[in-house]
Amino acid sequence: MTVIPSPASLSGLHVLDRCREVVRPALVQAVGRLHPWVGEMAAYSFGWCEVGGTPVAASGGKGVRQALAVLGAEAAGGPTEAGTTAAVAVELVHAFSLLHDDIMDGDPDRRRRPTVWKAYGTGPAVLAGDALFALAVGTLAAAPGGAGAVRLLSVALGDLVHGQADDLLFAARPWTGPEHVRPAEYRAMAEHKTGALLGCALALGAALGGAPPGTVAALDRAGRDLGVAFQIVDDVLGIWGDPAVTGKPVHGDLRERKKTFPVLAALDTPAAGRLAELLQAGEDFGRTAALIEEAGGRSAALREARRRITVAEAALDAVPLETGAAGELRALLDFLVGREL
Repeated sequence: MTVIPSPASLSGLHVLDRCREVVRPALVQAVGRLHPWVGEMAAYSFGWCEVGGTPVAASGGKGVRQALAVLGAEAAGGPTEAGTTAAVAVELVHAFSLLHDDIMDGDPDRRRRPTVWKAYGTGPAVLAGDALFALAVGTLAAAPGGAGAVRLLSVALGDLVHGQADDLLFAARPWTGPEHVRPAEYRAMAEHKTGALLGCALALGAALGGAPPGTVAALDRAGRDLGVAFQIVDDVLGIWGDPAVTGKPVHGDLRERKKTFPVLAALDTPAAGRLAELLQAGEDFGRTAALIEEAGGRSAALREARRRITVAEAALDAVPLETGAAGELRALLDFLVGREL
């Protein structure tokens, strides 16, 4: 069946494309300041080259965080250049977090090719991640108003580590019983692990663009709620998404026994006993996915994602923003929560 993209989706894609084009030269320039070998690993992680440095034509991902940084500056009435600086810093931090996440999770592939640690080794991948983090801090520190920007990034990084720690600990907890992971705990984890950096992207763009503290705080709040919605949509795609679109195997999150929102929501229903047995057995993934859907896990996840987008939009409505950029920002929110569903 041919799916015709909605106007909102087309608009959201246009926003991502525009912002990537604005940020890419500055991001390439920043990575070019790294040690050549480390810079090659960084370029590989962005999808710009193969192992050995041979250039390839690749987008390097959607660029959600860099788009939010650019729009944060523009929505606050600041110059696009301020958003570009914020975007480079946030994209470097995001890349750093992915390099380390892949090592912690033991993931061998990302975007249909070997992860950095598989391609170059664990030690080099850790080193590349550390270099990206240091480069991000240096990029912000050198910008006008850099001290305040570094403080914003520091808070977001602390939250990101908090969320990552909770996510790792969730893996050891049981599917049912007094110690099982509750949906509310998952939402808090997602806000920290995913939402903190999305909120930081918007807030950094606004702060470097000269926005008052109230606007910076509102945009940070909107980004955090977007982050929860974004993560939950990822969870839905991780079970029911089309592998040709997502680049992940069918029922991939179930195979990896991830405690995702649809699973946790379904475990809060009368189907919990049978579902826990299937999850523990880890064999009939088709039946497991069907039972999660029958128990309302998928619909509960999509409701929560849409609710979070509504909350994010309310935060945007609470402060004065430039009309054009604010419209692009809302189009991007709609696109991200509706992608490939």
